[in-house]
Amino acid sequence: MTEELLCCRGLGKQFGHKVALAGVDLSLGRGRIIGLLGPNGSGKTTLIKLANGLLTPTRGEILINGEVPGPATKAVVSYLPDASYLPSWMRVRDLVNMFDDFYADFSADRAVEMLSTLEISGAERLKHLSKGTKEKVQLVLAMSRQAQLYLLDEPIGGVDPAARDYILRTILQNYSAEATVLISTHLISDIEPVLDEAIFIQNGHILLHRPVDDIRETEGKSVDEYFREVFKC
Repeated sequence: MTEELLCCRGLGKQFGHKVALAGVDLSLGRGRIIGLLGPNGSGKTTLIKLANGLLTPTRGEILINGEVPGPATKAVVSYLPDASYLPSWMRVRDLVNMFDDFYADFSADRAVEMLSTLEISGAERLKHLSKGTKEKVQLVLAMSRQAQLYLLDEPIGGVDPAARDYILRTILQNYSAEATVLISTHLISDIEPVLDEAIFIQNGHILLHRPVDDIRETEGKSVDEYFREVFKC
């Protein structure tokens, strides 16, 4: 097990003439909750998809646990996409059983407990749930794995403010000291209290990667305030 969990060296990704990532150098250690923060179209989802092996680099490299994303890394990465991806006809309890069969590190007991706390019935079909409730189900499934790297793309974007605190507590309580959580979001003030580090990304370039305490002490601002200053928003 390497100390460096995710490593990018000169990582680039193009879609035709459009540059999504441009020469990204990045290193993430273990036991951290890290915010991947940037405007829409900045490259956040592209970076997460590259780390999950859904895209291949145009240039440079990305390594998870010292390996190129593939079958071996999927066993240590838990991915939550920014869109619904589960079969809508399935019942919630059947989704739990499917994940339990598919992932050796999945805890069905943990998933059932979280679903119960959120008052989501296992008998419900996904297609009958609201958008926010569907996103809660997807997050529960992702966080019920004992993974080493959690890649969460906009995990709280579609849920009501009352549920956000629970979701953030869920993230805090369900990753180990050897694991890292990378959260892509535009709701910076909501997740700032749980962050250890922040990455600012714009137009495919990493603008900064710093501990959040360092940002507050050096800049005299919250991460959210500093983000608004940097990105003029």
